[in-house]
Amino acid sequence: MGGVLIGFAIIGVVIAAGYVVGRVDLLGASGHQVLSRLVFFVLTPCLLFSTISQADVHVLFSRLLVVSALASLVAAVISVVLLRFVLRRSTAQTTISTMGGAYVNANNIGLPVATYVLGSATFVAPVLLYQLLVITPVVLAVMDTVTNRGSSLGRTIARPFTNPLLIGSALGVLVAVTGLDIPEPVLEPLALVGAAAVPVVLLSFGMSLSGSKPLQAKEGRVDVLIATALKLVVMPVTAWLLGAFAFDFDRDELFVAVVLAGLPSAQNVFNYAQRYQTGVAVARDTVLVTTVLSVPVLVLVAGLLA
Repeated sequence: MGGVLIGFAIIGVVIAAGYVVGRVDLLGASGHQVLSRLVFFVLTPCLLFSTISQADVHVLFSRLLVVSALASLVAAVISVVLLRFVLRRSTAQTTISTMGGAYVNANNIGLPVATYVLGSATFVAPVLLYQLLVITPVVLAVMDTVTNRGSSLGRTIARPFTNPLLIGSALGVLVAVTGLDIPEPVLEPLALVGAAAVPVVLLSFGMSLSGSKPLQAKEGRVDVLIATALKLVVMPVTAWLLGAFAFDFDRDELFVAVVLAGLPSAQNVFNYAQRYQTGVAVARDTVLVTTVLSVPVLVLVAGLLA
């Protein structure tokens, strides 16, 4: 139980520091945008490669991966139906909002929660793998396509495969699967640079909160509420149903699956929204609201299943 609070205390302190940086205008008006580009093109690719390349392949491809993927898929399908076909949001807006309701914070909240609550950081690896190799490429492909309509077909198709996040993830999986031994002098600089990704993303997120009032826009408020309900209710319940009745998980496995599904929306949602200048307010508010509300949700899950 204390591990959940420790995880949120860590992220809260860094976000608060970013808020102060933005409040005093330390980096200027475009500071958080510069940090976002640094994260997107340099820091996160290094983090993805150094993390995935050292993961246990058997853990990466476990049945926990299947349950996590299906829970995310259910939330995504519901989100697309509601946002695109009922509320008539644009494809770009629907994509960002759907990611907010189906993409969990596997890094800066998932890792400490997995370590302090679940007993091992490796439990979060399957979720991280699925999000990086399935959800992220799909989101980037859609966003690259709908925000660059004037590009040629060939460039539109090729663009996702030149994305630095996808390249870092794919190379990491290749190393993990083949068992390639990377010399420490080669891996260590990548790990060192990648270690800066999470705090810089959190600082950038905190800076964006300065001078902003969450849940002010009427349409954006509806999108945030939908994403929050999907993230903190639909995904954990779906994971519990699948684990308990379809995959016959034991109590420990079921606890792990539901906790991972109940993690808040990832800061990457905000990072991608900022990168493509679409749904930034919705992404920011979704991350903030789910981060706050996931504390009682995870505490409840721990009380019922731990």
